[in-house]
Amino acid sequence: MRTLPGLALAVGVAALAFAVSSLLGFAGLSVPALTLCVVFGFALSFVGSLQTRTLETGLGFAGRNVMRLGIVLLGLSVSFTQILSLGLPMVLAVVGLVVVSFVFTYAIARVVGMEGKQPILMAAGFSICGASAIGAMGQATRARSSEQAVPVALVTLFGTIAIVALPLAAVPLGLGGGDFGIWAGAAVHDVGQVVATASVAGGSALAIAVIVKLVRVLCLAPMVAFTVLFSRRGDTGGGKRPAIVPLFIIGFLALVAVRTWVPVPDVVLEWTAHAHAFLLGVALVGLLSRVRIAEIVRQGWRSLAVAAASTFFIAVAALLVINVL
Repeated sequence: MRTLPGLALAVGVAALAFAVSSLLGFAGLSVPALTLCVVFGFALSFVGSLQTRTLETGLGFAGRNVMRLGIVLLGLSVSFTQILSLGLPMVLAVVGLVVVSFVFTYAIARVVGMEGKQPILMAAGFSICGASAIGAMGQATRARSSEQAVPVALVTLFGTIAIVALPLAAVPLGLGGGDFGIWAGAAVHDVGQVVATASVAGGSALAIAVIVKLVRVLCLAPMVAFTVLFSRRGDTGGGKRPAIVPLFIIGFLALVAVRTWVPVPDVVLEWTAHAHAFLLGVALVGLLSRVRIAEIVRQGWRSLAVAAASTFFIAVAALLVINVL
């Protein structure tokens, strides 16, 4: 019962964010609900009364356990059949792009002096699938909520910028249709942001963008497992070590298998997509509400520089993939 007040607060704020997003949509303004969850959650961090143990317990539960459930449900959005429809060369190219951008972002974050688990969280968020990847990697590596907050805020910010920037850049670059869909799917961070970016180019571009993005999402499980295995090799301390493949990642893979080999009604897929989005929103509110402003200020220019460099690198590398293939 100790978790109920804080969890109820996170659910209520997330519901408000989704309602505001819908109202803005009716007014002709497209503002992703998850972006509002980040903004509202961050705003809660300024409220001193939230620092009480009663609320912190539930907010921590939202940022941790609700995030895990949302990641599990993400598995139903991925089908091996969809991914293979891209063709093996494109699938391998996208996987290679994920690995290279992951290493690049991690290296840059280490060079500029980002602390603790933040380099690996930045790498996961910017190279794989945004806030979901940060949550998964944070859970697997036992990163503190404070370490996850800055990467989540930055991947949301730069992904939102990409929604506007990529369609504008596509005109002088001569990208249209399928090529733009590949670029959006390979370069934009979050699944919802990919949909918003690619939809301006029409249905065919959107379909390709989503499939390319799903390849990146599928990389989540092996990247988490590899990272945990690598960190275990360097861990000489005592205590219980994290599982190489966390239980929620196994659940994610199980639902990928279900989506691939079991006929799932469209209404179920639609419901789980909405449920995943809302659960992720609740988790983001819980995560961001526990941010300590002093920790963000201490990061200074470093985190912004890493986010900008990673976003630019991934966008350029994705263009190279399009030109080569």
